[in-house]
Amino acid sequence: MGVTQTALWVVVMLIVIAILFDFMNGFHDAANSIATVVSTGVLKPTQAVVFAAFFNVVAVFVFHLSVAATVGKGIVEPGVVDTHVVFGALAGAISWNIITWWYGIPSSSSHALIGGICGAVIVKAGANQLIASGIWKTVTFIFVSPFMGFVLGSLMMAIVSNIFRSARPSRVDKWFRRLQLISAGAYSLGHGGNDSQKTIGIIWMLLIATGYVAVGEKNPPAWVIASCYTAMGLGTMFGGWRIVKTMGQKITKLKPVGGFCAETGGALTLFMATALGIPVSTTHTITGAIVGVGSTQRMSAVRWGVAGNIVWAWIFTIPASAFVAAIAYWLSLQIF
Repeated sequence: MGVTQTALWVVVMLIVIAILFDFMNGFHDAANSIATVVSTGVLKPTQAVVFAAFFNVVAVFVFHLSVAATVGKGIVEPGVVDTHVVFGALAGAISWNIITWWYGIPSSSSHALIGGICGAVIVKAGANQLIASGIWKTVTFIFVSPFMGFVLGSLMMAIVSNIFRSARPSRVDKWFRRLQLISAGAYSLGHGGNDSQKTIGIIWMLLIATGYVAVGEKNPPAWVIASCYTAMGLGTMFGGWRIVKTMGQKITKLKPVGGFCAETGGALTLFMATALGIPVSTTHTITGAIVGVGSTQRMSAVRWGVAGNIVWAWIFTIPASAFVAAIAYWLSLQIF
């Protein structure tokens, strides 16, 4: 393969770290899939995590690998990536995930990974080695995905409120407790489809850089796909309980009808982004949808201070993870 035994050991180590990141991604972002369905009382937490994990894994049969292709081939110029870049990218992303998980801040694992890739590549070869179209597409959707979630969530809420305006509240609650199972499943499907592919993309990038996969290969190895989807599902099953409360109750109070509208708006956004091969933040998407649902009741129903803190975390995610990745890249040069 043209790779030394030492490099093989390093490659195996980095694949393990990448799969650990994928597990953490599921763990960190589990709240995005289950917060609304738990907060509205439709499912108990233990039921919800198993439910979400199942749809995370089933997504492997639904979505093409467009997002994986963007991360694996559309962010960095060919020939720049090496084991040190991948180590730096993963170190930056994992560090930011741990910090935001610890403080219960729903940040983006996706953008932490993209930030990590950028930081490591810039310190190695300069910003001109980044592929502008891939970077701008990702950065643009930092703003587009929550906005789409907001619009679709609020639109769904307005439509549903209009249709059921004469119905008894108890009847509406009963129906939407059932319907929320469909919307929660759809959102978890979108979450697994978009987020699992980001780790598939970075492992694919690593295997191409080290010669284990040809540059012209259209798809990564099947074992990479299976490992990443499984790790995501297992991470979701363990759940990110620190973030559930923020997503489900601190931003705005939700009832089953609101949970259904938020999840449906978020799921539609994720389906579209995944089909276009855009690595988006499931956190950004569902937060925008929840805020959209809350704002249709009254503007004061949304705790804008909490939402504002979340936005600040979004803004700092890419530069913070890039900074850590740059340091990790330099350290890796000293280690292996």
